[in-house]
Amino acid sequence: MSDAPESPCISICSLDENDICEGCFRSGNEIVDWFTADDERKREILKVTAQRRSESGSLWH
Repeated sequence: MSDAPESPCISICSLDENDICEGCFRSGNEIVDWFTADDERKREILKVTAQRRSESGSLWH
């Protein structure tokens, strides 16, 4: 079993006016970076997305 972080994508792909995906809470740049990011960078992205999700009050995840 791999320790590699899984993508937070939930197939609700729509960027808001702040360039943040309304589904996974990644920025447009973070979405693009995900494909080439190492595991450490992916964990950083996940940490930021969790904070954004929490601040938004979203019920997703």
